Amino acid sequence: MRDIFEDLAAGEAADPREAAQRSMRPALRKRFYTEVSVAESGGGFAVLLDGKAIRTPARRPFEAPARALAEALAAEWSAQDEVIDPARMPLTRLANTVLDGVVDAAKPVMEEITKYLGSDLLFYRAEGPQGLLDLQAERWDPVLDWARTHLGARFVLSQGVMFVDQPGEAVAAASAAIPDDPWLLGGLHLMTTGSGSALLALAMLHGRITPDEAWLAADLDEEWNARTWGEDSLARERRELRRLDMQAAATMLRLTRPQQ
Repeated sequence: MRDIFEDLAAGEAADPREAAQRSMRPALRKRFYTEVSVAESGGGFAVLLDGKAIRTPARRPFEAPARALAEALAAEWSAQDEVIDPARMPLTRLANTVLDGVVDAAKPVMEEITKYLGSDLLFYRAEGPQGLLDLQAERWDPVLDWARTHLGARFVLSQGVMFVDQPGEAVAAASAAIPDDPWLLGGLHLMTTGSGSALLALAMLHGRITPDEAWLAADLDEEWNARTWGEDSLARERRELRRLDMQAAATMLRLTRPQQ
């Protein structure tokens, strides 16, 4: 079968959020298949379109390590109507990234997540107003408490945007919780970059917070600004695309992590 993912990627912005700023949508490929199914293949589970396997842009077999994840991926393909819209397939895009970009390069991805632990979103508190400070404390402090209690990582907070060096032992303790499994790592990386917080991603991975709580914590500043100043349609669409990406990351983490 021809490379479906390569066709889709050709018309897609590198950053999904950039797509919201385009004045015209790229031409989308018409749906060409009738049935979507999942089948065991090698050591994993393949998504099949009309019984035929698909591949990633790097021409790797598009296979998931767990049936539940493969079924979630298949559901995205089934949900496409007359055209195939990559913007509505965040989990498929993430799986594609894992297979082509993380499986053979886990260490650099782990190192990038570790860098976030040195300048995590949760460390930097607003200078005011008090309502925003209270909201940051409500949504962020429980994650910092969890990191201190369960990871042994005690971080330093700062008010404003002035950079503050974090203790090396705190960063090392938290980074020890980063998994090396490529699928967990891919989900964790997207959650980290989407939220600006490796701690939120780790807390969700380890069951301290729910996906909804992670989103509310990550979206706090944008939510406050929208309440205070209002929000235009492009800003709303960017937030929605970001939410969908984080939701896809949460799904990947939930369906691939070991049962706790």
